[in-house]
Amino acid sequence: MRLSARARILSPSPTMAIDARSKQMKAEGIDVVNFSVGEPDFDTPDAIKAAGIAAIQQGKTKYTPSAGTLELRKAICAKLERDNGLKYHPDEIVVSNGGKQSLYNAYQVILDPGEEVIIQAPYWVSYPEIVRLAGGVPVVVETDESTGFRITADMIREKLTNRTRAINLNSPSNPTGAVLTRKDLEEIAALAVERDLIIVTDEIYEKLLYDGAEHVSIASFGEEVKKRTITVNGLSKAYAMTGWRMGYTASERIFAKAMADLQSQSTSGPSSISQAAAVAALTGSQEPVEQMRQEFDRRRRHMMERLNRLPGFSVKVAPQGAFYLFPNVSGLFGETVAGRKIETSDDLAEVILEHAQVAVVPGTGFGAPNYIRFSYATSMERIDEGLDRIERLLAQG
Repeated sequence: MRLSARARILSPSPTMAIDARSKQMKAEGIDVVNFSVGEPDFDTPDAIKAAGIAAIQQGKTKYTPSAGTLELRKAICAKLERDNGLKYHPDEIVVSNGGKQSLYNAYQVILDPGEEVIIQAPYWVSYPEIVRLAGGVPVVVETDESTGFRITADMIREKLTNRTRAINLNSPSNPTGAVLTRKDLEEIAALAVERDLIIVTDEIYEKLLYDGAEHVSIASFGEEVKKRTITVNGLSKAYAMTGWRMGYTASERIFAKAMADLQSQSTSGPSSISQAAAVAALTGSQEPVEQMRQEFDRRRRHMMERLNRLPGFSVKVAPQGAFYLFPNVSGLFGETVAGRKIETSDDLAEVILEHAQVAVVPGTGFGAPNYIRFSYATSMERIDEGLDRIERLLAQG
């Protein structure tokens, strides 16, 4: 039996694999502290849940247009104008089953085989795979603490070839929490216009900002930039709606129509119930979002202080967004932990899971093998419990 070449090059998400292993251990009765998955521990706000329940009771359980209901697309347009200074028409919006499908759709319709996409490392684990699935070639630009984990136009320019088709942006970033400045984005936008490149910008963490950081949508820098930008967003992170699977794109009609047509032949469209809930999320009170943000900030500061006290761990750049910390753990390479010599972040993550029952994600899957990702989207009590366990483990040698 033979799989397609597409299937053979596909790597599974390491984040989801570790989360699955953590849940399996929990099912076996093992108390695991899970810092691996990017999922808010808060419940979906009551008003949003009520809208979903009302949609069921009102019989809104049928197919919707493949691009999403007009009501939701209008709500997204209003949100983009209010929050991002972007004016879109509903037929330029495509609602999908989560931000990941939105990204998948985008690259499926803009890439031909062999075309290159600039991707910043550290990167979200799915970006290179989504590009490869579309026949594209990921071209990685390395960043680290010395650059604040931020990509610049000059760094991108060095990687451009006659095969470059697009620049993939993610600000605030998963896994580093880095936020691109207005100047960063203006220079990248000018480069994209100069070289006739498409920008795919993932802005799903835009509401989760700290230390006075500003989120700026790159498409807001004028019509020349906007017409070549596909903005990707969703409701999973800011509204604690991961299981509702709600993502969307905003783009020129040529891109939007192609993505809607593609979706009509794949998933047909997103859930009618989730769409009704999404309208309530975008048009209702934003206070629950701010309350979550404030609590994430409290956890961020506490976890960062504790991680910097662990031997071999170093967080030199405070994350300005999202809900992750990305410590450098290369200080432990060559050391022995729980009787095992640590050579890579994969080794360390495995030892921490097996011997401390704490799930973290090694940086290998993010293109940054000297690091480990910790999610602080869990309670302060569980943060302390997990870090106490790691501290005891490291003390044993």
